[in-house]
Order: sequence, then C-alpha cells, then structure tokens
Amino acid sequence: MHESWKPFLNSEFEKPYFEELARFLHEAYEARTIYPRKSLVFSAFATDLNEIKVVILGQDPYHTPGAAEGLAFSVPPSQPVPPSLVNIYKEIDADIGKHVNPNGSLRAWQKQGVLLLNTVLTVEAHKAGSHRGKGWETFTTATIGYLNRERPHLVFILWGRDARNKKSLIDSSRHLILESPHPSPLSAHSGFFGNHHFSRANEFLEKHGLAPINW
Repeated sequence: MHESWKPFLNSEFEKPYFEELARFLHEAYEARTIYPRKSLVFSAFATDLNEIKVVILGQDPYHTPGAAEGLAFSVPPSQPVPPSLVNIYKEIDADIGKHVNPNGSLRAWQKQGVLLLNTVLTVEAHKAGSHRGKGWETFTTATIGYLNRERPHLVFILWGRDARNKKSLIDSSRHLILESPHPSPLSAHSGFFGNHHFSRANEFLEKHGLAPINW
C-alpha cells in the first residue's frame, strides 16, 4: 500500500466493522481457497492517492485460479483475457482507437493514476459473490467517500449495479460520474457498448489541465 493511503486505512482498520471483517477473512483463508492471495488484497491501494485521476469500480475479484490480482478487471499477463475485459477493450477500440495493453494486465493504467477498485475485495474459489455482505461494502463506501472529499476533478466510472450504488457518495459538481451496465457478456449490449466512457474521461481530464489516460 502506498504511504499516502495510510491515514485513511489505519483509521478504517481500527473500526469495529473492519475488525469483524478481519476475523472472518482470517478464518476463511485458513479453511478455504480465497482469492486473491493475502498479499494482493490491497493492490489497488499501491496507487498514490495524490496521483489518482480516474476511479473504475468493479464488483468482486475473479474466482478462478490465477486470475485475481487485487485490481478490478485486471489479470496477470499469463492469464487469458476475461470476457468482461474483452468487451472493455472492444469499447476502447470503438471509442478512441486501438487499446494499448497487449494482455489482460491493467497495471499500465494503474501507473497512470487509475484506481482499479472492486466493491468487494475477496472471494471464495469458484463462488462468485461469496464475500458480499461481510463488511467490504462498508470499506469501499468509505474509500469512495474519502476520495470524493480529498481529491479534486476525479472521473468515477461505475459499471454495473454494485458500482452504480455508490453514485450517491460522489459530488457531481466536483467530479465526473460515468455509469453504464456492466461489461459482462450478459449485459454489455444493454448500454455498455457505445458509452464512450474512455474519450469522455480524457476530455474531462484535459479540461482540468490533467494528462489523459493512454487506454
């Protein structure tokens, strides 16, 4: 985790809800296969708070072996590109031209100030959504609220119901909110394709004197 996040994270870690979540996670990691591995759970927070320009909210981590790495939608370079990310790349290609990532890793985005945050940060193997309602939602709600207060001119990209539920936490007079259905093959044709979120995000950043993201 980057030093810039420590005041916020240390404050959250001391709260009763997170202590309960930590107990649940300790037992879960001991008894079952949980993704991502412990050292990667907070990978998104390696992004310097003061450098964040775009926040992309996902749902929960990939629940298949080797895929989850603590960044929403991202997988290690050795892994096949997941269907949702295939659709994200298709939208980039249609919106602003060819995407630059050669595989499923989105760490290049992270290095440019994109916070890739899931609403739930852990999951049991092969059980999508299995760690919902355990406390992560409270944590990510606090994270979005903190970003809303502490950083100016952010772009919040909310894909899918879980992410869009966080919209009320964001001051639209200070930040740009972009929302659409999830890029999953089940919903991408219901409004994800054609949302132009990548070009709209860059237009907002440039308007406020910030470098655009090389998507």
